[in-house]
Amino acid sequence: MSVVEQYARAHIVTDTQDDDREAVPVVLRYDPDADPRAVRVGLPGAHEWSFSRELLEEGLRGPVGAGEVRVWPCGRVQAVVEFHSAGGVAVVQFERKALIRFLRRTYMAGARVSS
Repeated sequence: MSVVEQYARAHIVTDTQDDDREAVPVVLRYDPDADPRAVRVGLPGAHEWSFSRELLEEGLRGPVGAGEVRVWPCGRVQAVVEFHSAGGVAVVQFERKALIRFLRRTYMAGARVSS
């Protein structure tokens, strides 16, 4: 099966946030051989989360959460993904179009495999 990997830029939201914060590189990954229902998000510093592809898709339309991950739209052009762990919370703001493009690619990869 075909692995989908997409690089995106996102903003880590903090309580000391200023308007000039720089975007950080993020890796969006889908490996149907490992789990055809899951996506992975890799943040700088070797932090990676795996969660339902459906959760990501639903979170672009309205607030959802499952386990340690929450997703919600933020205005018309952005979306927020919030990751909870024993070490704290990471709040990451993405451009919605990057997430939509990634999801589209994951479904196309799945369609090629099932044909």
